[in-house]
Amino acid sequence: MHPTPRPHDLLWGLRPEQLPQEAPAWARAALGGHVPVVVRRAPAESGWVAVGVRGAAREQRYATWMRLSEINQVISPEAVAHAGHWRQHGQPQWPALQALEQLAQQFDALGLSWGVTGSLGFELASGIAAAHANSDLDLLLRAPEPVSRGEARTLCMLLDEAPGRIDLQLETPYGAVALREWAGESPRVLLKTQEGPLLINDPWQTQQVAA
Repeated sequence: MHPTPRPHDLLWGLRPEQLPQEAPAWARAALGGHVPVVVRRAPAESGWVAVGVRGAAREQRYATWMRLSEINQVISPEAVAHAGHWRQHGQPQWPALQALEQLAQQFDALGLSWGVTGSLGFELASGIAAAHANSDLDLLLRAPEPVSRGEARTLCMLLDEAPGRIDLQLETPYGAVALREWAGESPRVLLKTQEGPLLINDPWQTQQVAA
C-alpha cells in the first residue's frame, strides 16, 4: 500500500456516518453497501485523501475526503489489470472488454506499467455493476520518465486498432496528460495536477509545473 493513495485508486473503509451532514442520501446508501470510493485529484490536509463517491446513476458523483487511517483496502488500476477478471466477465462482446483483452497483451509485451480506471475498472475491482455495453475503456499508463510525442503516436495507433472508445492518461510524476493530446501537434498540453489543471509544454518538467 502506498503511504498516500494515488488518483484512481479504489479505497474501502469510508462509512456513511463519516460523510458531511450535507451529503446526499444516495451517497450514504452507497457507502452503506460497502461501495469503494475513488481517489480524485484535489488538495487534502495531512492525514486525509480526496475521494469521490459513485452512485448508481451517471450523475451521482459526490466529492469528499477520507482519513488515511480509515482505509482498510486499496486496489490500484494496475492491480485490476494484473487480476485479469475481465476474462470471466459475463458480457465478453462489449467493445471495451474486447479492447481491453487486445491491449492487455500488447501493453504487457511492451513491459508497460498500466491499469484500468473508469466505470469498467470500478466494476472489475469491486464486483459492483457500473459499466454497460457502450462504456468507454479508460486506462492509465505510468510514465515516470518522459514519453516522446513519437512514442505517444505509436501508442495511439494501438488504441486505434482496438474496438470502441478508449481514453488513456499518461501519469507523470506531476499529474496526468491525455495520450492523444500529447500525441498531437499543440505545443502546450493540459496537465491535471493535485492543485488543478495547467497548460504546459512538457508534463515532465518540474520547473514548468511549479511556475
